[in-house]
Amino acid sequence: MKPGAVAGRRVILWRHGRTEWNLAGRVQGQTDIPLDAVGRQQAVDAAARLAALMPSRIVSSDLSRAFDTASALGAVTGLEVEIDVRLRELAFGAREGLTWRESWERFPAEMQAWADGDETQIEGAETHAQAGARLAEALREHLESLPLGETLVLVAHGAVLRTGILSFLGIAEESWRQFGGLSNCHWSVLEESRYEDWSQWRLAEWNSGSLPEPVMSDDEAE
Repeated sequence: MKPGAVAGRRVILWRHGRTEWNLAGRVQGQTDIPLDAVGRQQAVDAAARLAALMPSRIVSSDLSRAFDTASALGAVTGLEVEIDVRLRELAFGAREGLTWRESWERFPAEMQAWADGDETQIEGAETHAQAGARLAEALREHLESLPLGETLVLVAHGAVLRTGILSFLGIAEESWRQFGGLSNCHWSVLEESRYEDWSQWRLAEWNSGSLPEPVMSDDEAE
């Protein structure tokens, strides 16, 4: 640790395991679809690895596919899984339950507007920016009570995690599409670099299925 450095905090942002709708390519959004057998095993396997990071808190979306994934980690660590509805998936409105092909067939004008950057045309849907803002707000709030040197695990969903992480880091929305999605039961990691009077969050892992490893490189950020 560099002179003046203080142990920073860490956040693991973990996507839920697989569901039948994931396998079928159906948009889930805020529809409460449970894990399938593969997803339940993915959660158990990933939890065994994440437990090695000794998290001090686990906070989950209330949707069962996320909560059951989080509960697998809670079972290993002995931690209670806290619920925060702000971690729910982006609401896709009338598209939920449909495949991409079905969405284009049923809502051609609205989907074209979406492709052109107007996400407001699908009934009942929220925008990626709205979803990202609410997850980022929740993350900031939970970090307020997280002691230095400890690890927080947030368990949520692909779209809201991707946009929430990027919103939290202050990355411009026009660049969001340059970041790929998170695979089922994979995670991203945020780490805090902290000095006596200064701190900064950085993206240490993206869509990872293995534990974070120390960076040993001339490219280490100053």
